[in-house]
Amino acid sequence: MCMEAIIQFKGVSKVFPGVKALDNVSFDIKQGEVHALLGENGAGKSTLLNILHGVYNEYGGEVAINNKKVNFKNANEAIVFGISKVHQEINVIPELTVGQNIALGYEPKKGLVINFKELYRLTDDILKTLKCNFNSRDLVNTLSAGEMQMIAIAKALFHKAKIISFDEPTASLTSNEAEILFNIINQLKNDGLTIIYVSHRLDEIFRIADRATILRDGKYICTYEISDVTREKLIQSMVGRDVSAFAVRHRPSRVTGEVVLETRNLALSNTFSDISFKLRRGEILGFAGLIGSKRTDVMRTIFGADRRTSGNIYINGEESNIKSPINALEHGIGLIPENRKTQGFVKMMTNADNIGLACMKNFTHLGLVNHKEKTNNADQFIKSIGIKPKNPLHLTENLSGGNQQKVILAKWLSTKVDIFIFDEPTKGVDVGAKADIYSLMEDLLEEGKSIIMVSSELPEIIGMSDRAFVMRQGRIVKELKQDELNEETILHYAMGGE
Repeated sequence: MCMEAIIQFKGVSKVFPGVKALDNVSFDIKQGEVHALLGENGAGKSTLLNILHGVYNEYGGEVAINNKKVNFKNANEAIVFGISKVHQEINVIPELTVGQNIALGYEPKKGLVINFKELYRLTDDILKTLKCNFNSRDLVNTLSAGEMQMIAIAKALFHKAKIISFDEPTASLTSNEAEILFNIINQLKNDGLTIIYVSHRLDEIFRIADRATILRDGKYICTYEISDVTREKLIQSMVGRDVSAFAVRHRPSRVTGEVVLETRNLALSNTFSDISFKLRRGEILGFAGLIGSKRTDVMRTIFGADRRTSGNIYINGEESNIKSPINALEHGIGLIPENRKTQGFVKMMTNADNIGLACMKNFTHLGLVNHKEKTNNADQFIKSIGIKPKNPLHLTENLSGGNQQKVILAKWLSTKVDIFIFDEPTKGVDVGAKADIYSLMEDLLEEGKSIIMVSSELPEIIGMSDRAFVMRQGRIVKELKQDELNEETILHYAMGGE
């Protein structure tokens, strides 16, 4: 690996109204390395990348590339210069072809019209380099999420990028697709490209990164050689305190013999069948399984978002005919969904609006909403569970992932439900926010609440569950007690073992 610095951040600072997002950040990134950028949500990673990519052009300090100061006026200038970004959320136009998406806005011309023959030739050459099993004339809406991610990388190569940043690139990918992505990144590195890699998944960092820089509260903390640092040291540097990478219960079990929810032979046509289990008061009941095991479908059906084909649901021993989420709420059930951005909160609404969304009747008198009461309610939860910034009028969509998740939790805490369904509670959340969410879950148990937790993170299932069910292809294949929970056993049953 070449040891020369290609990017230098020199005393970079950025202030938004009331928030100092970056505070005198200085470090360098070497040519031809995979450089991880780590920190809790809100640490300043995205702001720093937005400066590099020309999204923000007013800031303190300077950015130098190959020892020459740069200050891009917009993202287009950065792209033309050779700096591209692969976003966490896949941005494509499904109705266009792969080649049209790759060259969008920069199509080769023949006179005044687009030269499609040249466009498809250029983009097919790039797809061949990336070893993609689709071609430039295919429609994007026929591709998988992983294949769409390849389009973003192909677009960077189309622009002859020398520096590519990846922002949580595996968030929507299967394990096989992630493996392909890692191979591509290694290929790009071997070709001399410089990669900046942002991820909360530390296993990925140890897998592909050469060095890692830590930001905390907008400040530069340190840069480590990955080969010389432990997982625990990285986490401690990120959060400023000793937090285990794995979920750990810190308080005694609160499980009682009282059954608060039971399903009997629950089924949804062509999706899952014969789902029978009991949830007890004070319990965290885990649901493990591979992608496609239909765990989320089961939870949506219990919550009334999907209508069951057959089977029964019992709440506190009484059969309940839950047909909608409103019915579920009336029966004391709340769902923190896997996809918080599309199902957890409403865009363009404030924290106060989103937190009060499921209990508007508490603030409504004679058909009129008392906004002061609604704001006071939000303010109470913002303080108690540590939502940042502490502003009930802040737009939820502008918060970090961890703080968005806390807003959704606050929404259900406002309703005083007794049964919480957490579907991937810490997906895309940094280790510090994870610790806060785990602590909040234990608080709920102490209040006599009960939790169903769906998680694809095995350490989370093992560390937080009192019991766990393993699902495969729409069926429960095994119940595991707490002392039986380990990665090998869960994967054994999840992958079809007897």
